[in-house]
Amino acid sequence: MSANSNEQKIFWGCFLALITTAFGFIARLFLLGEWAEQFGLDPAQTGELAGMGIWPFAISIIGFSLFIDRIGYKTAMIASFLGYMIWSIMGVSAFFVSRGGDLDTGYSLLYWGSLILGLSNGSVEAYINPVVATMFSKDKTKWLNILHAGWPGGLVIAGLITIALDGAEVDWWIRIAIIAPPAVIFFLMLVGQTFPEQERVASGVSYREMLAEFGVLGTAIASFLIVMQLNQTFQPENTWVFPGLGIAAVVAMGIYTRSLGNPLLFFLALIMIPLATTELGTDGWIEEIMKGAAADKFNPGLVLVYTSAIMMVLRFFAGPIVHNLSPIGLLILSSVLAIVGLYWLSFAAGMKIFAAATVYAFGKTFFWPTMLGVAAEQTPKGGALTLNALGGIGMLAVGTLGTAYIGALQANKQVEAVVG
Repeated sequence: MSANSNEQKIFWGCFLALITTAFGFIARLFLLGEWAEQFGLDPAQTGELAGMGIWPFAISIIGFSLFIDRIGYKTAMIASFLGYMIWSIMGVSAFFVSRGGDLDTGYSLLYWGSLILGLSNGSVEAYINPVVATMFSKDKTKWLNILHAGWPGGLVIAGLITIALDGAEVDWWIRIAIIAPPAVIFFLMLVGQTFPEQERVASGVSYREMLAEFGVLGTAIASFLIVMQLNQTFQPENTWVFPGLGIAAVVAMGIYTRSLGNPLLFFLALIMIPLATTELGTDGWIEEIMKGAAADKFNPGLVLVYTSAIMMVLRFFAGPIVHNLSPIGLLILSSVLAIVGLYWLSFAAGMKIFAAATVYAFGKTFFWPTMLGVAAEQTPKGGALTLNALGGIGMLAVGTLGTAYIGALQANKQVEAVVG
């Protein structure tokens, strides 16, 4: 790595922070079935609980990106650490409260604790992406891919730990608490470091110019998804409260920036919606989807661990692949492989699942970090906002549409099985 000692420590601290987000994601993922049984949730409700750990990520990452250059990356890092500690406490408490017979309070602790976890994950992405893009400004796509190897790496480590604990039949509060150790370590690694000044700020690009890159069109997409989620979650009596705020945000952006936004960013935001659902929406339901196909031959969670291991290795070698194919070419090839892999997974059974999962893993590996790399390289004036908003829109789509929609499909399949 062509970086000084401080930059190396920051990079690997950011890498471990992303591993921590994966710990929180997979622990909840593998517990959804158990929680559904314990709290009497149908598949659609289970999907909503799954989404509660995802969509707050988007609000956090977009919100932080609006002012992170002013409060500093270290502040966002500290906020994420505190959030992980709070989630650990609430999740563990949920187990003991529900074990004592108070299922309503136990579920509430899980539900709102998941909100805090999602906000913490978003604050991690809000600082690690612009920090790495700034430190490696001449090779952003390569290093963002390497950074995001931390996500599947965390899924592999935490997935194997969680499966082992599940096999040992330990109480599920322990599977929640495993997020605390990596959170403490990344906090200790980063709290004493000096973070770089974001390249937008260093180059003198104004705050208004940054917002202009996102513009009216980007704000419209983000506001639409945020309004949909807030209405779905809080169900206000006046259903126009949140839409009114969303419209106001779009109008305010237009008046302040007088810009529709970068057309390329708008296009990337649109395709990020199905792309994110393809990866994280499927991952979020993979254990439940694979239960029938696995037919007790293996833990269905191993499919996610297996695909994550492939992703981790491939992302470390993203540099030569990106150089030979170009970022756009890599995204096109990835889309084809993901489509083939998902179609094959839809009817594969037994050990053939892993063959189909291999194709799917190759397809989804470069989606997320390459999209971020393209945004960072093509919209540098947008700074942390355009880089992170793209990921935020993807997560919003997964939280509001992806997980709930897949959950509803699961419910319909169960009804068809009973009726048919």
